[in-house]
Amino acid sequence: MAGKDHGRFFENVYEVVKLIPHGRVSSYGAIARYLGAARSARVVGWAMQNAHTMIDQVPAHRVLNRQGLLTGRHHYPTPTEMQERLEAEGIPVKDGQVQQFDKYFWDPALELL
Repeated sequence: MAGKDHGRFFENVYEVVKLIPHGRVSSYGAIARYLGAARSARVVGWAMQNAHTMIDQVPAHRVLNRQGLLTGRHHYPTPTEMQERLEAEGIPVKDGQVQQFDKYFWDPALELL
């Protein structure tokens, strides 16, 4: 994916992430698949790293890896902020992983028909 294409792809990622409901989570891979770029989960991760630069709030804390791990937590101001945001939405987290991940998982391919 070329640099200019990254910007457009990032915007598409942000639009999907903004649709993740309060109290639900998704994964980098699910978002990439929904956008027709199944092999671009890592690029979705890069977009989440840049989400703080967006004027409109992008709830990047709701995007996890496919196992429900809070792999993006080190990009927050404190090591516990991502977990705190999820727990404030009623999502249980233990040892850096969402518990009952399947219960809280939101798949845009199924939810955005």
